[in-house]
Amino acid sequence: MDFSFATPDEITQELARRLKAVRLAQGIQQPELALRAGVSVGTVKTLENKGRSTLASLIRVVQALGLTQDLQQAFVLQVHSIADMEQAQKASRQRAPRRSRPAGSAGTKA
Repeated sequence: MDFSFATPDEITQELARRLKAVRLAQGIQQPELALRAGVSVGTVKTLENKGRSTLASLIRVVQALGLTQDLQQAFVLQVHSIADMEQAQKASRQRAPRRSRPAGSAGTKA
């Protein structure tokens, strides 16, 4: 599945399907995976069937399935040129830009 044009729901369902497929290919039942991951069986079921989970629970399941290396490249800044590489190297901690306030609302309380 190409995630480029997929909705968030489609992506979560696909990732859940993939995790379930890996679990089944490894011959692991849900209760065993839950035990290995340190989560409840309900958490594993909800993750596989509905694609819902906390990030921490998802990572625990990924680790229990031996897929930690697959996370290595997730969300890595892609460098396409030398300028991109130089920019990434000198990037320091920055704050997000402030949101502008609507006109007339500066400092007034009701």
